[in-house]
Parts: sequence; structure tokens; C-alpha cells
Amino acid sequence: MLTSAEYNCNNHLGINSEEGSSSVKPQQAAEEEINEEDTPEVDININNVVCNFSTRCHLNLRQIALNGANVVYKRDQGMISMKLRRPKVTASIWSSGKITVTGATSEEEAKKGGRRLARVLQKMGFKVKFSNYRIVNVLGSVILPFGIKIAQFTEQHRNVCSYEPELHPGATYRLKEHKATLKIFQTGAITITAPSVTNVQLAVEYIYPLVYDFKKDKPKNDAHFPVVNASKKRKPKQSQNNKRKRQKYESSDEDEAKAGFASEEEEFVSEESEEDLDPDYYSDKSDQ
Repeated sequence: MLTSAEYNCNNHLGINSEEGSSSVKPQQAAEEEINEEDTPEVDININNVVCNFSTRCHLNLRQIALNGANVVYKRDQGMISMKLRRPKVTASIWSSGKITVTGATSEEEAKKGGRRLARVLQKMGFKVKFSNYRIVNVLGSVILPFGIKIAQFTEQHRNVCSYEPELHPGATYRLKEHKATLKIFQTGAITITAPSVTNVQLAVEYIYPLVYDFKKDKPKNDAHFPVVNASKKRKPKQSQNNKRKRQKYESSDEDEAKAGFASEEEEFVSEESEEDLDPDYYSDKSDQ
């Protein structure tokens, strides 16, 4: 038999007296759960992947412009712009054989677009070889769940961060380790430019704890920017000057119309008065 004191102690620790097993979780597991709840998930969006490759042959731009589809021939720049639908990319083609592909949202999609473009040029009769392929630039963006105090953050990291609000609303942070450049905005949005998707991810992991120390609450959009129903179209307000001018024109038109109508009435009355006042009017006509 257990005493009341022992029973209360066992219940407080979570020990089942009948089975003799303990339901107390380890301290490390509890700390991990707390950390997972405190740190929110941040999604990295890849907006653009730029890559280039070489065809190792001379390209006749005039022939590509005549036989290709979705092509724009920019003779001033000495290049051709060609668009593909699947994947949705845009290629810049030079006569030297150098091709740059932009608009992809992943490294696999950029390489797929480059190889498909090389196949299109092969069908036109060019001896194209897909070589010297490399990813030049990757543009990513992140929206943090909190705002950032940019002025204080820049003062703390003067060596690698610059902020000039007269020229640009965001602070520029240069990360030499990962060859990345970050644009940090006070709304919590960060844009990352790096040579690869992996470097973009490493840059976000590096900058997050630094920015977290200078976090602030985001402004509530509902309080400062009320939502307007787009279906209800409001008529544009006319200024006082436009109203006065319109009233003047309307009044002048009415006056002119009244004056013209009055003159016609006067002429009609004058003709009738001449007939009535002249007694010999009809007699003269009858004599004739």
C-alpha cells in the first residue's frame, strides 16, 4: 500500500503506480520541442536562375530570325532573343555561339531550357555542341515573419553593411564567404543574389540570427490601409474650377438659346403686326 504522500509525489512526476513505468520525457526532447515551436519556418523563393553555355560554332542570326519561332532580332545589339514555353525561359543568342538563358526558377529547369534551345538550333542546320555550361547568377527572396530595424542593424555591422535611404530603401549586406549580396528591407523582406541555390540557402541561414536581434513588429495593414472593394468603381471627383467652367458653358449656351428664340419671336410678331396695322395690305394685293 502507498501512503497519500507517496501517491501525490508519484502523480506529480507522472509515474504510474500500477505499471511501475515513468512517463517523464527527457529534458533534451522538451527543449527541442520548445525550439521547434519558437523558430518559424522560412520559405526561400527562387525567382530567377541565369546560366550560359557555348555552341562551339558560328550562328547565322538572320537565318535564325527567318526560321525560328518566338524570335526577336535586335540588329543594333547584334543578338537574337528567343523564348521557350516549356520550360518558360528567355535566351539571348549571339553570332559567336554564346547563349545566355534567364527566367528559370531552378537549376534543373535552367539546364533543361539550355539543352532544348541547343536542340532547336541543331534542327535549323547548325552543328551545335552543348558545352561550357555553368550557372552565373541566382536570385532568391525571403519574407520574414517580423520587421527589421535597418538603422540599428547597419550601425552594428558597418564593415559589411551599407544603408543609404536617399538612394535605396533597403540595406545592402555583402557576404564574402558565400559570395552573396543581400538587400534587407524594414518590412522583413530580403533578396539574395548568389552564384548558386546552395549559396542562397547558406546566406539565409547566416543572416537570420543576425537580423533576429533587431526584429520589430510589422505594421497592421488593416489599420493603416483600409481594404477597398474593387468592384465598386468610384467616379473621379471634379475640381471646383472644372465645375465652375462647366456651369459657365452651360449658362452661356442657355443664354444663347434663349436669345435666339426671343429674336425669332420678335421677327414673327413684327411680321404679324405689319399685316394687322396696314389696312391697305390686302386691298393692294387684291387690286394687283
